[in-house]
Amino acid sequence: MKRILFALIILSGIIRINAQTLIPSPEQLIMAEGYFELDDTPIRIYVQDKRLVPMSLLRTEMLENTDIQTISHPNKADIRLQIEKGIPAEGYRLSITSNYMEIKAADKAGFVYAFQTLRQLREKNKNLWKNVSISDRPRTKWRGFMLDSGRQYQSVTTIKKYIDMASMLKMNIFHWHLTEGLGWRIEIKKYPQLTQKGAFVGKGKEQQGFYSQEDIRELVRYAEERNITIVPEIDMPGHAEAALASYPELGCFGLPVEIPRTGFTKNIFCAGKEHTIRVLKDVLDEMCRLFPSPYIHLGGDEVPKENWNECPDCQKRIAEHGLNDTHNLQLWFSAEMAKHLKKKGKKAIFWGDVIYKTGYPLPDNVIIQWWNYRSQKDLALRNALKLGYPVVCSSNYYNYLNFPVTPWRGYKENRTFDLRDAYTRNPSYQATQENNPLIWGMTCALWTDDGVTESMIDQRLFPRILALTEQMWHYGELAPFEVFHQRVNEMKSWFEKEGHSYGQAFTTTP
Repeated sequence: MKRILFALIILSGIIRINAQTLIPSPEQLIMAEGYFELDDTPIRIYVQDKRLVPMSLLRTEMLENTDIQTISHPNKADIRLQIEKGIPAEGYRLSITSNYMEIKAADKAGFVYAFQTLRQLREKNKNLWKNVSISDRPRTKWRGFMLDSGRQYQSVTTIKKYIDMASMLKMNIFHWHLTEGLGWRIEIKKYPQLTQKGAFVGKGKEQQGFYSQEDIRELVRYAEERNITIVPEIDMPGHAEAALASYPELGCFGLPVEIPRTGFTKNIFCAGKEHTIRVLKDVLDEMCRLFPSPYIHLGGDEVPKENWNECPDCQKRIAEHGLNDTHNLQLWFSAEMAKHLKKKGKKAIFWGDVIYKTGYPLPDNVIIQWWNYRSQKDLALRNALKLGYPVVCSSNYYNYLNFPVTPWRGYKENRTFDLRDAYTRNPSYQATQENNPLIWGMTCALWTDDGVTESMIDQRLFPRILALTEQMWHYGELAPFEVFHQRVNEMKSWFEKEGHSYGQAFTTTP
């Protein structure tokens, strides 16, 4: 009889799992009868180690600034926050009973993600939670969202919104693309023209503006509280027109440059001039002081070499170092920048273009971000693994959320995808399933080509970003697409309450 009763309890728990929708879904979730409610009296909280618990996040994001009282004994607490060293990094265990709520984690990240789960579990407009037991941990260690602020400027408030979104979806990286041909967005004290002029070369809507160093410090603090590392990107040597408009001497011929409305031009940083190398290292020095991130992204994608082929300084550099061609000159240039970051204790991330061909060796602090699946398939991924470099997977099929669901402006049919594509056909997810320790995880990206302004961002991201965060976080097999799609629909009103709006999911109703 006991065995039958136990089986019924387990079965009822499995059935109730489907009654509670969470995105991304936890590794294990078992619902129970009853609720836990916090009334208007001060909430009694036990915190075993305040250094690991972001209390302000708990109050603002979950308890909505309800009065709290910290107490010294867990058995008398409404909320119990305890350390358990055996829990995996960034993982947590959450138990909600009718009498108390208990969270256990081994690190700050675990508490952050437990709080984010509680945000979704909280009953609408009430300090009320269903009783539940959750054990959870991430599948990949790198879970990123990239926002392009180079082509289109977004306000500090908007940047905070998407840092918060990333944490809410249990990501841990905010990859911030800060420079482009259409704008240089980061204040560099030593070279003020980069923002005084370079931040205003774009002529379209929302294409003017920059982030002061105080803005950046504020955003770094905001992100850190939410277990988000901001990884800044300064694209070099290409996509540099805004910088060259500010300081033309950084280019090969010192001439004024054309600012592209879309795409990029042949005007790139000169790899032959010592002055250019020095200026870019100075820029990196200021960035290292601003961003505590162990990673700085140095771009390296889409570098036309016409100017380098004709530039006497670049040709001299090629001869001095016995380089075969301008591809090797880019590798030399990239290695110089990466070595400079290594002296600062930082790792350098490059787009996969730098290793389409082998040549001049890159140093051992390099990480490769694989992106161009459309034209190069997994070439950058495979070459990186052969060379022993860690890889972040960002294949444009199906992680580039600027690709719309249906054709739009410069995006034709072959640059579109829907929610099902993202969930079932993503090459980046397939790569992370190889269980190769050099494949760190995934980053999904929102480039702002063709004028993706602030008001358009949510509808590009949602709901497709939910498929990608499920792939990054969920430890276990993915549910069938039909089950996942149902959860996406069930969560729509919750995300709307949080200030996000769904865009198109399919070209037609599935």
